[in-house]
Amino acid sequence: MGARAALWHHRDVSEIDRRTTSSVSVLIVDDQRPFRSVARKVVQMVPGFAVVGEAGSGEEAVAAVDRWHPDLVLMDVHLPGISGIEATRRVLASSGSTRVVLLSTYPEADLPADARTCGAHAYLHKGDLTAELLRRLWTAAP
Repeated sequence: MGARAALWHHRDVSEIDRRTTSSVSVLIVDDQRPFRSVARKVVQMVPGFAVVGEAGSGEEAVAAVDRWHPDLVLMDVHLPGISGIEATRRVLASSGSTRVVLLSTYPEADLPADARTCGAHAYLHKGDLTAELLRRLWTAAP
């Protein structure tokens, strides 16, 4: 079975479409340093994508978005402190142009119910994170 991502379109994205710009800034949020390292390598394999920072908790993620204003946040669902779901809500409330992709090792059916309603653009199983899938998620119409 091929890699799949669940696209969730629950909010409008700004008319300023940065998906076609030469550089997509990415924030990686995960409490596991080894996964952040792998995600960084995957992001670096996508032409035009650049990692601007990393965070290890939901609170750090919200502060990092305020600091770096990334185009895309790869957000783990289960984080210490506030969850990735709550961090997603806060990020989107403060930054209307940032797109969040939720990540987890759990199947989509096992995610908390509010994962679908937090405003995330998509859900991606961590094992399916590839450069090609990340590029496709970014270019998928909101």
